Amino acid sequence: MIELEDHDHAKCVARILTHAETLCQKRGVRLTEQRRKVLAILADSHVPASAYDILDKINRQGNKLAPVSIYRALDFLTAQGLIHRIESRNGYVACTHAHESNECGETGSCDPENVTVFLLCDQCGQAGEFHSEALQGLLDKIAATERFRANAPILEISGTCAQCQDSSIEPLEAHEA
Repeated sequence: MIELEDHDHAKCVARILTHAETLCQKRGVRLTEQRRKVLAILADSHVPASAYDILDKINRQGNKLAPVSIYRALDFLTAQGLIHRIESRNGYVACTHAHESNECGETGSCDPENVTVFLLCDQCGQAGEFHSEALQGLLDKIAATERFRANAPILEISGTCAQCQDSSIEPLEAHEA
């Protein structure tokens, strides 16, 4: 998960926004001010946000938008690989992995055929994004055996992050005794 003590959040947000601007320019698509605002809201938190959470934040900033505008921005950002939809949380998170590890390659975004893993904390709501060559290899073997082709595989794993485990007053095992 995100190590909050060692995490320079302002740098993280700036890196995501700079990457988005560069990627959109390279692809010849427009990162409009509205799309940028939606991405900035998602980048500002590592907790998945719903379209209505985003709408509420934008409206509180003095902009009055309709839900359809938010959904259009989310569709664009998803198509560009700049955000991910977290199905189990009915929300979205900014893609952080590619900008931190430079695994983007020529396309500027993570390979949609490779698995993206999200570790989702049930206590604090944080979503950590990871990619694993070992897991990808296993999924490739399973897919080959079953003659199945995965389309943008995303694996969501719920649990408790290290920070929430460390901050617990009682260990979980104490409740089971």
